[in-house]
Amino acid sequence: MTHSHYRTHTCGELTADHQQSCVTLAGWVHRKRHHGQLLFIDLRDHYGITQCLLDSQHPSLEDLEHLPLESVISVTGTVVSREPHLINNKLATGAIEVVISEVTVLSKAMPLPLSVNSDQEFPEETRLKYRFLDLRRQKQHDLITKRCQIIQFLRQQMSSRGFLEIQTPILTSTSPEGARDYVVPSRLYPGQFYALPQAPQQFKQLLMASGFDRYFQIAPCFRDEDARADRSPGEFYQLDFEISFATQEIVFGELEPVMQATFSHFSDLPVTSTPFPRITYETAIEEYGCDKPDLRNPLKLHNLSKIMGESTFPPFKEALQEGGSVRALAVPGMGQQSRTFFKDLESWAIDMGAKGLGYIVWKEGQWKGPIAKFLSDGVQKQLQDYFAVHFSALEDFCLLFAAGPGDSTAAFLGKLRQKVALDLNLIDENQFAFCWVVDFPMYEKDPETGKIDFSHNPFSMPQGGMEALVTQDPLSIKAWQYDLVCNGIELCSGAIRNHVPEIMYKAFEIAGYGPLEVEKQFGALLRAFQYGVPPHGGAAPGIERIVMLLTQSPNIREVIPFPWNQQAKDVLMDAPSSLPPERWKELHLKPLAPPAVPIGK
Repeated sequence: MTHSHYRTHTCGELTADHQQSCVTLAGWVHRKRHHGQLLFIDLRDHYGITQCLLDSQHPSLEDLEHLPLESVISVTGTVVSREPHLINNKLATGAIEVVISEVTVLSKAMPLPLSVNSDQEFPEETRLKYRFLDLRRQKQHDLITKRCQIIQFLRQQMSSRGFLEIQTPILTSTSPEGARDYVVPSRLYPGQFYALPQAPQQFKQLLMASGFDRYFQIAPCFRDEDARADRSPGEFYQLDFEISFATQEIVFGELEPVMQATFSHFSDLPVTSTPFPRITYETAIEEYGCDKPDLRNPLKLHNLSKIMGESTFPPFKEALQEGGSVRALAVPGMGQQSRTFFKDLESWAIDMGAKGLGYIVWKEGQWKGPIAKFLSDGVQKQLQDYFAVHFSALEDFCLLFAAGPGDSTAAFLGKLRQKVALDLNLIDENQFAFCWVVDFPMYEKDPETGKIDFSHNPFSMPQGGMEALVTQDPLSIKAWQYDLVCNGIELCSGAIRNHVPEIMYKAFEIAGYGPLEVEKQFGALLRAFQYGVPPHGGAAPGIERIVMLLTQSPNIREVIPFPWNQQAKDVLMDAPSSLPPERWKELHLKPLAPPAVPIGK
C-alpha cells in the first residue's frame, strides 16, 4: 500500500502484529457508539472496517459526536489489542482497535436518503438515483467486486488458451441482428446515422478473415429492447470470442473448460463435468417444453398423441384432428397432494390461458381423476405400459395433460414443468447444470404473415450447405447453431458461420432478402469472404448472466454498477435528456412537435 498523508494502512489491514504502531487511517464513518467515557467509531473503506475510539477528554469529541454518518475522515492513532472477551471474529481487524490522537474531517455528509450500514430495503428508484450510496452497502459493494474478479478470471482463461483480446468499434453501421439499434446522428453527414453495435458480430468475423485465428473481447453490446429480470435494457457485456478453422466441437471444447473453471473457482457448488450434455432443439421442445431447459428439474414432458389417437375425450380428439398434439407432464408421487393443490394448479393454468387442466393419477392399480372416465380401457392400458417402461413405480404417479397446436402445448407444459417442480421442491438448487442445445432450425414461419425468416442468427452455416438450401423444405433445414444453457438461463448463442458468399446469398434469398440488400447490409463481410477466409465460429456468453448465476442475484440490475431502471432511464445521470436548440441544428435534426394529447394518457 502506498503511504500518503491520508493513510498509512487500509481499514482491513491491521492485526495484533501492529500493536503499539502509530497509524493513519482514512474512510467513511460507518457507525458511532457512546460507551460511558468513550466514543467508538467504525471506520470503513473498500478493504474493511476498523474500530477507532476517542476518550471524553479529546478536543475533537464534540465535533465527531455531531458529524453525520458517511462523512469521510482521516484519523491518526495507536493500535492496541482488544481484551480477549471483546475480540470480534467477524471482522478481519476484530483483534485490535485504534486509539485516536488526531482527526481530520475530509468531507462532511448531508442527511442520507438511504442507510448504508444496514440491509434495510429501499425503493429501487431511490437506490438507482443514489447508486453511489447504494454501492457503499456491503452486499452491493461485494457484488460489483465479484463481477470485476469474474471478468479478470475470464480474461486470464481466454489469454491462456491463445485468444487475443482485440477491441472492435462502438460507432458503426446498423445491422439486422434481431433487436432494435441505438442510432447516433452524424454532424458531418446530414441525415445519416451511426449505430451502436448489438454485438461485434461482423467485426469478429472480419478479424478471422484478417488471419488473427483466435479473438476475444469483454464486449459492450447495445440493444434498444425492454427490460426483463435477466436482460438489461440498453447495454450489456459479453465474453465475445471467435475461432478460425472451427467446427462445433472445437468451439465447445474451448468454451466448456472456461465455464467449468470459472464456475468452480467462484462457487463451491458442483458444476456439470465436461463434455456438457448436448440436447437437440427438437428434443428440448419435446421433453422440456422450451429451448433453455433447467436440468436441475427432473420432470419431463411426453408426447402421447399416438396413444390418444383412440381417445374419445373431445378436447384431445379436436386437437389431434386439427393437426395438434396431446402431451403430458409426468410427475411421480404427485398423487399424494391434496385436492386444494390440484385446484390451485388448475387456477394457475387458467390464468396462463389454458381452458383447464386435465389430469389422472395412478392409485391402487388403476387410473383415477377427473378425465379417467373419458379414457377407454385400451388407452388406460397403453398409458400404464408406456410409463411402466420409464418409471420404476407408478403408485401416486400423476399425468397433467395439455392438448392443442404442438408448439404452444409444449410451451405451456414447459412452464407447468417449472411451476410444479418449484411447488414440490424438486429442483436441486445446489448445482450448476450446463447443457448445449444444438441443431436449431435455420428458418421459421411467421404465424401471422406466413413469411419464412431466420429463426436465430442469419450468419449461421446451414447444415448440408448449398445442397440443403436448394433441395430441402426451408423449415426442415437445421443450422450449425447452438445455445449454452445453465440452470434454465441461456448464457449464450453461437454458431459456425456461413463463410461462403454463394451460400450466404441463397440463405438470405430464402428469407426474402435480395442480393442488393445483402450487399448493402453486409458489404464488408461479403468482400472479405471473396478474398479467402477460413471456416470460423464462436459464441458470446453474457457477463451479467454469469455474474447473476454465481452470486445468486434475483435481478440483473444488482450486478451492473450503474443500471437503468425498468423504463430504460438512467435516473442517476438523468438520461435520456433533451438537447439544446443549437445541437439540434448542428446535427441537422428538428424536434417533433409535441403531441396534442400527452403520451400514455
